[in-house]
Amino acid sequence: MTFASEAALEDALSAPSPGTLDALRSTPGDIVVLGAAGKMGPTLARMARRTLDALGRRDRVIAVSRFSHASSERALADHGIETIKCDLLDRSAVDALPNSPNVIFMAGQKFGTSDAPSITWAMNVVVPAMVVERYSAARIVAFSTGNVYPLTPVAAGGSREGDLPAPLGEYGMSCLGRERIFEDASARRGTRVAIVRLNYAVDLRYGVLVDIAQRIARGETIDLRMGHANVIWQGDANDWALRCLAHASAPPIIVNVTGRETLSVRAVAARLGELMGREPLFTGTEAPDALLSNASLAHSMFGAPVVSTNTLIEWVGAWQLAGQPLLGKSTHFEERAGAF
Repeated sequence: MTFASEAALEDALSAPSPGTLDALRSTPGDIVVLGAAGKMGPTLARMARRTLDALGRRDRVIAVSRFSHASSERALADHGIETIKCDLLDRSAVDALPNSPNVIFMAGQKFGTSDAPSITWAMNVVVPAMVVERYSAARIVAFSTGNVYPLTPVAAGGSREGDLPAPLGEYGMSCLGRERIFEDASARRGTRVAIVRLNYAVDLRYGVLVDIAQRIARGETIDLRMGHANVIWQGDANDWALRCLAHASAPPIIVNVTGRETLSVRAVAARLGELMGREPLFTGTEAPDALLSNASLAHSMFGAPVVSTNTLIEWVGAWQLAGQPLLGKSTHFEERAGAF
């Protein structure tokens, strides 16, 4: 199976589940999505809009971003989502954003950290500080990352929410700083927060599985040193993030968002190679540890992902064979020193 077009793919990525309807039924009011023009933001905002429409709600979904490309702003507006151009590093612009009882915080920076760490710290720590001051009375779902965890033994099954963070590199450290800002606001102001540690979302046009498929297609070697990974269908990640609004609390709840399995990069490449009719090439050997998250808490809260890992691998292979569009953004999942 594959999706006939990007429009069909985005429809699937933004389809709400019954659980999303139940969660947003209990969180009335507008929803502001900050950093809405990134890889996940557009389909998450659409899912929010579709959920409110299904509930018969006239509350607004407001997408906030710099919107460097006018096409991304138009696409959101075409689906009934209000848009606001805003530089989130501009305090006066943040202060002027509309009131909302529900906020999804997706802004941040990862790539380019090694060359310009100061802007990464500004985006990942200064921006959250201004946002949480502006929306201290709101429920906030704050996106974070599994990069706040250290590498852990593959056999251990991944880091859990109660494990002590120990990020590698400035990107991971800045993301832990972002979490601490939200935790501080929750402690001092009672702000209700859910911190979503995502690791890794896959949207047929980008993601760990797409990176592997692309290297197979180009005849490039696949680095096996980071030999294991977790992934989740982006539609499930969107769904769970929105459902976290109903769980936002003071102190914050932390939720790892990823799939059930610890995937072998070698085995995934072999399966994609079968689907694509190409033999994968490898370099290096698997280390005994990797960047892995245990999402048992999320699975107990939300159930199993709707899209299984095996299905996701098949979809990625079919999308690749069909020559469908890609975002051209590598995850750099093989990075073991945290340098992005």
